[in-house]
Amino acid sequence: MSTLKEQLKADLTAAMRERDQVRAGTIRMALTAVTNEEVAGKEQRELTDDDVLKVLAKEAKKRRESADAYQSAGRIELAEVEQAELAVLETYLPKQLDDAELETIVREAVTASGATGMPQMGLAMKAANAAVAGRAEGGRVAAIVRKVLAG
Repeated sequence: MSTLKEQLKADLTAAMRERDQVRAGTIRMALTAVTNEEVAGKEQRELTDDDVLKVLAKEAKKRRESADAYQSAGRIELAEVEQAELAVLETYLPKQLDDAELETIVREAVTASGATGMPQMGLAMKAANAAVAGRAEGGRVAAIVRKVLAG
């Protein structure tokens, strides 16, 4: 079992003891998403820490998008619930890169990949995503790759 999954289970137990409903509910939801990912496909498999991080990042993105949607619809109370869940999930994710750090890493990766223009964006994205390693959302990475390739 991955150490991150074990950490989630231990934190769930602690949150339940502390009667922290938001934290317990969010961790329970995250563990369910991890389990669903483990049994998805043709045969069951054990997720590595990297795989668990990807699942948590996907769940965090859902919370972020839901909070934005609720905010724009004027449902502030629902947006706050989503933001509280997002805050819990972010404690398990690696620290996100700021724009300057991200641009530096992406520029180096694009240069190393040998991509020179927009037709090689796929090649550049592959190198950039490998260099960033989950420390920034794909949309942010793609925007900077486009900017670098456009010149």
